[in-house]
Amino acid sequence: MSVAAGRGHVRLRGGWSLRFAPRALLVSVLLAVAGAAAAVTAIGFGEFPLSPAEVVRTLLGSGPPGARFVVVDLRLPRVLDGLLVGFAMGASGAVFQSVSRNPLGSPDIIGFGNGASAGALVAIILLDASTAATATGSVAGGLVTAGAVYLLAWRGGVHGFRLVLIGIGVSAVLGACTRFLFVRAELGKAAEAATWMIGSFGGRGWSDAGVAAAGVLLLLPVVLAHARRLALLEMGDDAAAALGVAPERTRLVLLAAGTGLTAMSVAAAGPIPFISLAAPQLARRLTRSSGPNILPAAWMGALLAALADWAAQRLPGIVPVGVVTGVTGGLYLAWLLLLQRRSQRL
Repeated sequence: MSVAAGRGHVRLRGGWSLRFAPRALLVSVLLAVAGAAAAVTAIGFGEFPLSPAEVVRTLLGSGPPGARFVVVDLRLPRVLDGLLVGFAMGASGAVFQSVSRNPLGSPDIIGFGNGASAGALVAIILLDASTAATATGSVAGGLVTAGAVYLLAWRGGVHGFRLVLIGIGVSAVLGACTRFLFVRAELGKAAEAATWMIGSFGGRGWSDAGVAAAGVLLLLPVVLAHARRLALLEMGDDAAAALGVAPERTRLVLLAAGTGLTAMSVAAAGPIPFISLAAPQLARRLTRSSGPNILPAAWMGALLAALADWAAQRLPGIVPVGVVTGVTGGLYLAWLLLLQRRSQRL
């Protein structure tokens, strides 16, 4: 098999070709390296401190005495869970913002994340569920919410602005249902659910990282396979249809895949706010591309999650990562709205 490489594409023998944006590829590589560096630094932090070199040697099997238990058994699952959750949330945020053609169209704002949280809470509070059952409840809640928002937003098609507005309304209803579950739950279950709802990577094990990894491995290929169609959808349904794309079918597949990524990340760490909102926007500014930027947004999400967890561990007391992302994300949202107002889009 011969390969002919050109700028922005690779052509294979047999008529197959692979197109890519060189700048987006470079940004993805740099973000992946930065995320790995942040992960190594986070693994070395704690009561048993390790330098980055010692962490790397331990992962390769030649670290100092006693370091393997600390690194592999205690700290690596937490860091890996954070990277995978951030990766999934960044990719899902890129999907939703591209489908809705709205920078505010992230799953935690339009209710899909709240639907996944409500489904997981039902499993935790009412069913005393395991990790797998919690993941199932989260996916079911997210998909039911996505279906409801889609049907309510349908009017001869789904307009992005209407999708966002209806999603915000559904999110408010789900918030009320969540509070009702807390009121009706036993004290112990309510405390467990409240701790989970804050969103944290603390105490996460290999089973949680496995849930996030399953979501990425199963659903990211679906999103990437539809990435070019997603870029055409940004041009509008009429233009996409003229270019051979079935708008509603493509939108349904992408909404289902994006909801699944959101739900699996919620099941693996609880709701971590604003990463899905910020990661695609920051990635787009780095790539300077108007496309969906799935992989750059995913790697940006992984980096943001790792940095937020690193910051949470250095704050006094026990501060969940959801608190850090909530505060910084709220500031970012205010800045984004200010930019939208200055550009006269609001």
